[in-house]
Amino acid sequence: MTDLVTLLDAAHAAVSADPENEALRLRFFERLADGEMIVLLEREAVGDRLEPRVFALEDGPVVLVFDREERLAAFTGGIAPYAALPGRVVAGLLRGQGIGLGVNLGVAPSSMLLPPEALDWLAETLDGGPDEAEAVPESFAAPRVPEAVIAGLDAKLARAGGLAVAAVLAAVVYQGGRRGHLLAVLDAVDGAEAALAQAMREALVFSGIEAGELDVVFLDSADPVAGAMGRVGLRFDLPVAEAPVAPAAPGMDPERPPKLR
Repeated sequence: MTDLVTLLDAAHAAVSADPENEALRLRFFERLADGEMIVLLEREAVGDRLEPRVFALEDGPVVLVFDREERLAAFTGGIAPYAALPGRVVAGLLRGQGIGLGVNLGVAPSSMLLPPEALDWLAETLDGGPDEAEAVPESFAAPRVPEAVIAGLDAKLARAGGLAVAAVLAAVVYQGGRRGHLLAVLDAVDGAEAALAQAMREALVFSGIEAGELDVVFLDSADPVAGAMGRVGLRFDLPVAEAPVAPAAPGMDPERPPKLR
C-alpha cells in the first residue's frame, strides 16, 4: 500500500472506527462525491466517450476508482488508460446499472467495495435540488446551528472560489413568526446561483440536517439586508479563483458529461 494518507483515507478510517455513526458515513460519501476519482478504463477515451474496465467479482461487476494516480499505477503495475472524474459524476454514470464501485482496492487504507445500491443512493441524494420560496425577514441574530453544519458550509464554500465573494449565516425571524437560519451569498457571479444553492443543500444533507432548516438568498454586498446580517452573523470569505491553465478533462464540464460505452 502507498504511504500517503488522503482525505478519503481519513474519512474511511473514521467510519471503520465507528461504523454506526451516521454522520461519519455521510462525511465519507461527501468526500467520495466531491473528490476527483481516477477511473480505470478499458481503453483510452475517445472524445467524451469512456469505457471503464468492468471486473466480474463474486458479488457482481465493479468499476475501479482511485483517489490518486499513483494508486492506480500501483494497482495496475504500470501505465493504464484512465479518466479523472468527480466522484459525483461516477456515481451518476453508474446509477441504475447494477455495477458496484471498487475504491482504492489493495493499494490504500481506504480500500473498499461499494455495492450498486450505495451508488444509486448517492446519485439520488446528489440529484435533489433546493426548493424556491418567498419570505420577508424581520430580524437577525447570531446563528445557532450544529458544528457539523458550520464545517460542511465552510468546506463547500472553500471549493466555490470565484463564484461569489463571501457568505453570511445568521438566525432569522420572518414576518409571520417563522424562525430559521438564512445564508446570504454575497456578490455571486451571474449564472452561479443554482450551483451555489445546490452546494449549500449538499452541505446540509451530508451534515445529517434537513435542508428545510436553512434558507439561501443571493445579495449584493451593499444590500441593507446583507449589512444587517453581517453585524450579527458568521461570515465565510470565499477564496479567489485561480485562472484555468488547461482545457477541462472529460467529465469536468457539467454541461458536457462523459458518455459510457
